Amino acid sequence: MTKPPLSDPIALRIPEDVLADIDTIAQATERSRSWVIVRALRTYLQQEGAEILAYRQGLEEVAAGDVEDIDQVLKDLERIASDKVA
Repeated sequence: MTKPPLSDPIALRIPEDVLADIDTIAQATERSRSWVIVRALRTYLQQEGAEILAYRQGLEEVAAGDVEDIDQVLKDLERIASDKVA
Protein backbone atom coordinates (compact mmCIF):
# COMPACT_ATOMS: atom_id res chain seq x y z
CA MET A 1 0.00 0.00 0.00
CA THR A 2 1.43 3.39 -0.99
CA LYS A 3 1.56 6.23 1.49
CA PRO A 4 -0.36 9.42 0.71
CA PRO A 5 1.72 12.54 0.08
CA LEU A 6 2.44 14.52 3.23
CA SER A 7 2.40 18.24 3.87
CA ASP A 8 5.23 20.24 5.32
CA PRO A 9 5.47 19.79 9.11
CA ILE A 10 3.23 22.03 11.21
CA ALA A 11 3.61 23.17 14.81
CA LEU A 12 0.67 22.64 17.14
CA ARG A 13 0.15 23.49 20.79
CA ILE A 14 -2.39 21.32 22.57
CA PRO A 15 -3.40 20.94 26.20
CA GLU A 16 -1.16 18.62 28.20
CA ASP A 17 -4.03 16.29 29.13
CA VAL A 18 -4.90 15.80 25.44
CA LEU A 19 -1.25 15.10 24.63
CA ALA A 20 -1.11 12.57 27.47
CA ASP A 21 -4.08 10.74 25.96
CA ILE A 22 -2.47 10.84 22.52
CA ASP A 23 0.75 9.42 23.94
CA THR A 24 -1.14 6.67 25.77
CA ILE A 25 -3.04 5.70 22.62
CA ALA A 26 0.12 5.83 20.52
CA GLN A 27 1.94 3.56 22.96
CA ALA A 28 -0.98 1.12 23.24
CA THR A 29 -1.32 0.85 19.46
CA GLU A 30 2.42 0.97 18.78
CA ARG A 31 1.85 3.97 16.51
CA SER A 32 3.28 7.48 16.41
CA ARG A 33 1.71 10.62 17.82
CA SER A 34 1.26 11.81 14.25
CA TRP A 35 -0.68 8.67 13.33
CA VAL A 36 -3.06 9.14 16.28
CA ILE A 37 -3.54 12.85 15.56
CA VAL A 38 -4.19 12.27 11.85
CA ARG A 39 -6.78 9.58 12.70
CA ALA A 40 -8.48 11.97 15.12
CA LEU A 41 -8.50 14.77 12.54
CA ARG A 42 -9.93 12.49 9.84
CA THR A 43 -12.70 11.39 12.19
CA TYR A 44 -13.52 15.01 12.96
CA LEU A 45 -13.51 15.93 9.26
CA GLN A 46 -15.87 13.04 8.43
CA GLN A 47 -18.32 14.05 11.14
CA GLU A 48 -18.54 17.62 12.39
CA GLY A 49 -16.23 18.97 9.71
CA ALA A 50 -18.43 17.47 6.97
CA GLU A 51 -21.48 19.23 8.44
CA ILE A 52 -19.65 22.56 8.42
CA LEU A 53 -18.52 22.07 4.82
CA ALA A 54 -22.05 21.11 3.73
CA TYR A 55 -23.45 24.22 5.45
CA ARG A 56 -20.89 26.40 3.70
CA GLN A 57 -21.71 24.80 0.34
CA GLY A 58 -25.40 25.50 0.96
CA LEU A 59 -24.66 29.15 1.65
CA GLU A 60 -22.66 29.35 -1.58
CA GLU A 61 -25.53 27.76 -3.54
CA VAL A 62 -28.01 30.26 -2.08
CA ALA A 63 -25.68 33.16 -2.88
CA ALA A 64 -25.41 31.86 -6.47
CA GLY A 65 -29.21 31.70 -6.74
CA ASP A 66 -29.29 27.90 -6.94
CA VAL A 67 -32.47 27.55 -4.87
CA GLU A 68 -35.98 26.14 -5.18
CA ASP A 69 -39.23 27.97 -4.47
CA ILE A 70 -40.67 26.36 -1.30
CA ASP A 71 -44.25 26.86 -2.52
CA GLN A 72 -43.49 24.92 -5.70
CA VAL A 73 -41.73 22.18 -3.74
CA LEU A 74 -44.78 21.81 -1.46
CA LYS A 75 -47.11 21.64 -4.47
CA ASP A 76 -44.92 18.97 -6.06
CA LEU A 77 -44.93 16.96 -2.82
CA GLU A 78 -48.71 17.20 -2.52
CA ARG A 79 -49.08 16.03 -6.14
CA ILE A 80 -46.71 13.09 -5.57
CA ALA A 81 -48.53 12.11 -2.38
CA SER A 82 -51.96 12.27 -4.01
CA ASP A 83 -50.72 10.21 -6.99
CA LYS A 84 -49.50 7.47 -4.63
CA VAL A 85 -52.82 7.41 -2.75
CA ALA A 86 -54.86 7.13 -5.95
